[in-house]
Amino acid sequence: MSQGSPGDWAPLDPTPGPPASPNPFVHELHLSRLQRVKFCLLGALLAPIRVLLAFIVLFLLWPFAWLQVAGLSEEQLQEPITGWRKTVCHNGVLGLSRLLFFLLGFLRIRVRGQRASRLQAPVLVAAPHSTFFDPIVLLPCDLPKVVSRAENLSVPVIGALLRFNQAILVSRHDPASRRRVVEEVRRRATSGGKWPQVLFFPEGTCSNKKALLKFKPGAFIAGVPVQPVLIRYPNSLDTTSWAWRGPGVLQVLWLTASQPCSIVDVEFLPVYHPSPEESRDPTLYANNVQRVMAQALGIPATECEFVGSLPVIVVGRLKVALEPQLWELGKVLRKAGLSPGYVDAGAEPGRSRMISQEEFARQLQLSDPQTVAGAFGYFQQDTKGLVDFRDVALALAALDGGRNLEELTRLAFELFAEEQAEGPNRLLCKDGFSAILHLLLGSPRPAAAALHAELCQAGPSRGLSLCQFQNFSLHDPLYGKLFSTYLRPPHTSRGTSQTPNASSPGSPTALANGTVQAPKQKGD
Repeated sequence: MSQGSPGDWAPLDPTPGPPASPNPFVHELHLSRLQRVKFCLLGALLAPIRVLLAFIVLFLLWPFAWLQVAGLSEEQLQEPITGWRKTVCHNGVLGLSRLLFFLLGFLRIRVRGQRASRLQAPVLVAAPHSTFFDPIVLLPCDLPKVVSRAENLSVPVIGALLRFNQAILVSRHDPASRRRVVEEVRRRATSGGKWPQVLFFPEGTCSNKKALLKFKPGAFIAGVPVQPVLIRYPNSLDTTSWAWRGPGVLQVLWLTASQPCSIVDVEFLPVYHPSPEESRDPTLYANNVQRVMAQALGIPATECEFVGSLPVIVVGRLKVALEPQLWELGKVLRKAGLSPGYVDAGAEPGRSRMISQEEFARQLQLSDPQTVAGAFGYFQQDTKGLVDFRDVALALAALDGGRNLEELTRLAFELFAEEQAEGPNRLLCKDGFSAILHLLLGSPRPAAAALHAELCQAGPSRGLSLCQFQNFSLHDPLYGKLFSTYLRPPHTSRGTSQTPNASSPGSPTALANGTVQAPKQKGD
């Protein structure tokens, strides 16, 4: 059966766009022997005193925060607070907040540029968001309103400060919450200066300051002018970054409090006035503001973001998970003592067979309920809570390590390719291609579908033949390396595969950093 010829396929031309961007999700702190000695001494002497005094000041903030909203009804809190409450409590919280950061070692806050009035720019957008110390930017901004998770209301002191701030609260568990937040942001931003400015961290999560994450459109929905605010920590040693992988909360807090002096620079850029097209399209507006801020910072503007709980990086024209869930599934199964090589025999090529969690446990011969639930949760479920057994078969074949890459990609094609009404060929269509890339590389399905459409532009068909798919996954100078990295991590042997370190030469991070030498790579 003919599967197409190499002439039907050509590698995607990655010419447009800048080189691949640094991975913004990983922060590695390298200390010399002298620096370690210094941090041990200062950590033992200076840090405990600073942290203790800072926590005392944090609790002193509570009476001022409580006094501003005490006795006010929910209806009254829907309007900005004025009068003596505003004067006394606002100034008290502002002064104590500056003292808190001073005690933590932030002895200097250097401000550049001029903050626009609330009429000129109802919304402030701050970036890069790299640490839990970033709320220090609220001080030179005169404590603007913020957007926060509703769950934070239950946190002692923090909840009181959010009520004091009249923060806009969003709940991850209430589907209607996001719609209400959009309406509230629009109401405040278009109040004609009645409300104070609203501050957003449009990246939505912390990075390592080496690149800007993709801006979320929430700050730009109202279509009003915004003022970009840049945050820099120009210290000789970066102890403040709190990225997805790197020092944890306590280590960041302790190391920063051990520094003799920490400096933060806050720079106000000129107000950005949206065009009519940007006012109608919040995503376009967000992307353009991101580019302006990245240019001012001298770092790349990337499409990297969090999708669910996974950080997603950009390699070529494809988004991939920094660490695919396939690797985590392998850890779970190895811990349960499972040898996955024999399970794929039950999958029917080209046909989906949906299985329940109970059948999943029988197929894999797993008995521990916690292990079963954990492993089953790695696969995409339909509305009935069932998963496609082809996903399970391909995942187990990839984890088994008994097949080479050519055999593994052939199996993936055979499982997900579809019979064509005309002609003998079977083709890998958009849904199957997206399922394979989502499972093996952690790619979001929309990004994989867009790449599939680009690959199919080279030919008249709506799908890829086996030859075309293997040329893409094995022989493309960039994507071939991506498949080999994700499916054959360094130091892998059958049954004992290890996930590569994020900074190793063969890792996804190296691919995103441009370590893989491919001609004219495209970043994002």
